[in-house]
Amino acid sequence: MDAGGVTIRLIGADEVEAFRHIRLEALRAEPSSFATRYEDWEILSLQEWRDRLSEPVFIAFREGEPVGIMGLFRQRSSKMAHRATIVMVYVRAKLRGTGLAVKLLEAISDHARNIGIRQLELFVSAENTAAIRFYQRQGFAEIGRIPGGVLEDRREIDDVMMARRLMG
Repeated sequence: MDAGGVTIRLIGADEVEAFRHIRLEALRAEPSSFATRYEDWEILSLQEWRDRLSEPVFIAFREGEPVGIMGLFRQRSSKMAHRATIVMVYVRAKLRGTGLAVKLLEAISDHARNIGIRQLELFVSAENTAAIRFYQRQGFAEIGRIPGGVLEDRREIDDVMMARRLMG
């Protein structure tokens, strides 16, 4: 998928370095936006990075450089296999507001539909109002909150749970 000079694609284990690069960039640039820390990921072995690609990961590339990422984690239970959680959402700051996040979400939504997912879910920090508004514009609705879901600098921050049904 091409989004104005940006190509979005599902990556494989052979592109683990691009995955590592953009994931660590995201954790460094926006530490409060993620449930894990840069330090948790920087120590992973190459094999552990490859193992994380057993779930779908889409990366946006601009001139061969990774500039955005979005992952999908499917529920394992057979009764819940129609649900998946969107994870690792990040777009480089200079490209925010360009529609790139929408294109990443479209790519992952299309993939989800193709593998039988009927509902996408995600968690977002209650303090990340821009992300919450973005997801609402994309049809996600708040379905709950986890009080103190994330501990950040000794502060408990609620996680907002959101979901969107996939049609067709």
